Amino acid sequence: MISDTHYPRGDDAANTPGDAAAAARAQLPRFLRACRRERVDAVPVWFMRQAGRYMPEYRAIRSKHSFLEMCAQPELAAEVTLQPVRALGVDAAILFADILLPLVPMGFELEFAAGEGPVIHNPVTSQDDVERLRPVEPRESLGHILEAVRIVRGELPQRVPLIGFAGAPFTLASYVIQGGSAREAVDAKKMMILAPATWHALMDRLSVVVRDYLLAQVEAGAQAIQLFDSWVGALAPDDYRDFVLPYSARVLRAVEQTGVPVIHFGTGTATLLPLMKEAGGTVLGIDWRTTLRRGREVAAGEMAIQGNLDPVALFAPRPELERRVRRVLDDAGSRRGHIFNLGHGILQHTPVEAVKYVVDLVHELTAT
Repeated sequence: MISDTHYPRGDDAANTPGDAAAAARAQLPRFLRACRRERVDAVPVWFMRQAGRYMPEYRAIRSKHSFLEMCAQPELAAEVTLQPVRALGVDAAILFADILLPLVPMGFELEFAAGEGPVIHNPVTSQDDVERLRPVEPRESLGHILEAVRIVRGELPQRVPLIGFAGAPFTLASYVIQGGSAREAVDAKKMMILAPATWHALMDRLSVVVRDYLLAQVEAGAQAIQLFDSWVGALAPDDYRDFVLPYSARVLRAVEQTGVPVIHFGTGTATLLPLMKEAGGTVLGIDWRTTLRRGREVAAGEMAIQGNLDPVALFAPRPELERRVRRVLDDAGSRRGHIFNLGHGILQHTPVEAVKYVVDLVHELTAT
C-alpha cells in the first residue's frame, strides 16, 4: 500500500505573480524544472539504463539484431528509447546508444564480444597511436545517432524530455588504453604517470570529439545531456585535478552554453564531488555509495542533485523497497532540485514491475 505521506517542499517558493519569464518556465516538464532547481509538482524520475535487457520489449528486438545494429539503425534506436517511457511512466527518456560509439570514426576497431563486453582491438599505447586518430565530424560519421534523436523527439509526449549523453574523456581514455573495460583504470593511470605528454594529447583529442558530439545532439533536439564518467572513481583527487578536470570542464562548459541542463555523473566519486562541481554541470549525479545529503552539501544550492537508490534494491520485497525509496527522498532534504534515479544503471533481470512501482511511489509521495 502506498502511503499518502508527502515530503516537505523545503525551499519551494511560488514564482512572483506576473513574472512572464517564470510563467514560461512553469510550462517546462518537471524534469527540466528540477534540473534548474525550480518548483515542481512532484520529484521527477528516470533511470540510467532504463532501456535494456530487463524489458521483454527490448529482448524481442535484441533477439533479431546485434547491439551495434540496434544503435546503427535510427528507427530501432528510437523504438528502444521510447519503450520505457510507454511502460514505466518515467519523466525523461535517455537516448539508446553506447558511450563508445564516437570512438569508431576516430579509427578504433570496436567489437562487442559475447561474454566479454566491449573490445578495442587497436588500443592506444604511444604518442604515435594518438597522432593516428582521426578528427570527427559528428553530423557525418554519427549522423545515424542524431537521426534517432530527431525521431524520438517527434514521438515523445511534451511532458517527457529527451536526454542525450556521452562518455567523459577520462572514461573513454580508460577504455582505449586498456583495450576494453577498465574499472580500476590501471593502464590509464600508468600512462598519466609514465607518459604524461601522451596522456594529455589523448585527452585533448577525446574532449574535442565528446564536446562536438554532444553539441550535435543538442542541435538535433536533445533537451538535456548527461556526461558519464563511469570509471573516474579510481582516481585520487590530485590526479583528477591535474589530468581530468580541464578536459571534462571543456566539454561541460561548452554544452552548458547552449542553455540545456547538463548532468555530471560518475561512480565511486565521494572524494571527487567538489572537483566535479568545479569542472561544471547543472546537476550533480550521486551514486549509491555517497549520501544525497553529502551531495546537497557539495552542490551548495548551485547545482541540482540526481540519485541515488542502489540498483540492487529493485530486487527487494515491496515493504523494503518502499523503505529504501523513502530514505532516498528523506536524504535529499527537499523536493526542489532533486531528480530521483538509481546510483547507477538498472541491472539485468530486474523485475519490470519493481521499476514501475518506484516511479509511481516517488510521484505519489512527493506530489503537491
